[in-house]
Amino acid sequence: MLRISKMTDYAIMVMVELQASHGELLTAHVLAERSRLELPTVSKVLKLLVKTNLVDSCRGANGGYRLERKAKEINVAEIIAAIEGPIAMTECSVEEGLCAQEAVCSLRGNWQRISVAVAKAMESVSLAEMAQPVKPDADPLQITTLNV
Repeated sequence: MLRISKMTDYAIMVMVELQASHGELLTAHVLAERSRLELPTVSKVLKLLVKTNLVDSCRGANGGYRLERKAKEINVAEIIAAIEGPIAMTECSVEEGLCAQEAVCSLRGNWQRISVAVAKAMESVSLAEMAQPVKPDADPLQITTLNV
């Protein structure tokens, strides 16, 4: 089964809260309250998001965090990569020499094709779209773009 990690899910939740603030600086404490996550978890997520230039941090008494770019300019693939690293279905999809079976396995090219397809699908969904609810009766397989 393919799943993103809890930390990545939490990162998207924090990013959605930041986009809802419309550029207002929010502290890690406020983000933890709004997202209903533990403060250490939010702090860890924010550190990774700042490091990858998705979130801007401002120090000081009136400091906090805000999105580095507009939510419609940030895609889900960027957030996933910030937390988990490159989107890839297998180790060999990213880099040669990481798999002991590489010399005898012919699947690398196909895994790369699948990894590219998954990455493109995630790149096609913006943070702004993630912040919008999908109608409960919508068929997830028929959703090609979310309305913003």
